[in-house]
Amino acid sequence: MAFTEGFISELVGRKATVNDIPVGKVSDFLVNDPDGKFPLIDGLIIKTVQGLRFAPMDTVADVDRDGTVALTLTPKEPAPPDQDALFLIADLLDKQIVDVDGRKVVRINDIEVARAGDRMHVVAADVGVAGLMRRLGLKSFGKRFAPGIYRSVPRSMIAWDSVAPIRDANPTQVRLSVKESKLARMHPSELAGIIGDLSAPEAAAVVRQLDDETAADAFEHLDADTQKTLIDDIGTERAADIIEEMDSDDAADLLAELDEERQRELLAEMSEYTASELRELVKYPEDTAGGLMTTDYTWIYPHRTAEATIRKIREIAPTSEFIYYLFVVDREDTLLGVLSLRTLLLADPSATIHDIMDTDIITVHPDMEADDVAATIARYDLMAVPVITNDGKMLGIVTVDDAIDAIMPEDLARKIPHFTARRRGPKTEIAGV
Repeated sequence: MAFTEGFISELVGRKATVNDIPVGKVSDFLVNDPDGKFPLIDGLIIKTVQGLRFAPMDTVADVDRDGTVALTLTPKEPAPPDQDALFLIADLLDKQIVDVDGRKVVRINDIEVARAGDRMHVVAADVGVAGLMRRLGLKSFGKRFAPGIYRSVPRSMIAWDSVAPIRDANPTQVRLSVKESKLARMHPSELAGIIGDLSAPEAAAVVRQLDDETAADAFEHLDADTQKTLIDDIGTERAADIIEEMDSDDAADLLAELDEERQRELLAEMSEYTASELRELVKYPEDTAGGLMTTDYTWIYPHRTAEATIRKIREIAPTSEFIYYLFVVDREDTLLGVLSLRTLLLADPSATIHDIMDTDIITVHPDMEADDVAATIARYDLMAVPVITNDGKMLGIVTVDDAIDAIMPEDLARKIPHFTARRRGPKTEIAGV
C-alpha cells in the first residue's frame, strides 16, 4: 500500500477499483472500536451504484499516488447502520470535540491516519486552519502560488488519545467508564466549564458519556440553572443516580432549587436511606449551618481501641477524601468527643477512643447563619465543625470549603477545590468501628 500516512480528506471521494475497473468512490472510514488509544480502521465505505458498501481493510490492496484505491474484491456487504459503528466522516468531521489535555472544545477539520504494519490507525485530529484549507482543496494552490503564506499557516493537531467526541457516535458499542473515559482525565471544575459552555443538547451528550461519580463531581461545579437544564435533558432516573453520588450538602442544594414535584420524582428513584437523608437536609435554609452541612463524616464509638479504629479507616479511606477528624458518638448519636488523625496515630494501640478523645468540642447549631459558621471555623482554625441539635445529637458537619463557599461570590467559590466523599450506605455501615 503506497499510502502510509496522511489525512482522510486526501482519500475521501477517490475512485475505488477492482482489477482497474471502477466500482465506486470512497465515502467514509469505519471504526468499530473507537475507545482504543489509536483506533484501528476496520474498513472503507464505498459509494456504489447499488448503494453504500463495506470494504474490509484486508481487501484494500493499494492506494496509488493519484489516490485511487485498489481493492481485491468488489464490496458487496451493505454498510452497517449508523448506530452500530463510528464513521470518521459522518460522525466526526466538522463536529465539536473536547481536547481533554487542552481543556477546550474544538472542531475537527480533518483526521490524520497512519499505517502500522499492514493496519491503518487513526492517530490525530487536525483542528487548525491547515486542515480546513486541505478540505477545501487549497493545499496545492497555497503551495504553488503562495508558499510563504501556506508555510505560515499554523498546524494544530491533537493526538487521538486526547480526543473525546461530544456526541456518542455509536451508542451501541461505545460504553465509556471512569477508567476508559478520556473526559474523566479532566479536573471536575474544568469538565464543568466545558459542559457550561456547550448547548443544552451537547452538554447532555457529554454527561451521558460519563459514569455517575465523574458526572456528580462535575455537577457540583455547575451553576443551578445548568444543573436544572441537565436534569431535564438526561432524564429522571439518570439524574437521580448522579445526585446520589454527590456530596450530601451539594445534592440538597440542587434539590432545593427544584419545585416539590420534581424533588419527589427524583427522590423516588433513590435508595430509601439517601432519599430520607436528603429530605431532611432540604428543609434547612441554604444560608444556615443546616443548609451547608454534609452527613458524610466518619464517626466511631468510644469503646473501640486505637488499633481497631486505624484498621477500619484503611478500609473506608478510598470512599472519602475528608478524614481529618473522627467524631465520637453513642448509640443515640449524641456527640461525645472528637479526635484528629494525628492523635489517633500517636496513641497507644490498646488505648480506647474514650481515653484519647477531646471532649472540649466546638459545635454549631443547624440554624446558625452561614457567616457565623464561617467565622467559627476561622476563629478556631478548624477543617470542619460538627452541627448538633439542642440536645447534643450529631446531625452532620460543615467543612471549611463549604463555609468559604457561603461567604464568597458563586462564580469564584465554584473554582475552589472541594473535599469530596462518595456517598455511602446507612450510618451503621459508614464506620462500624
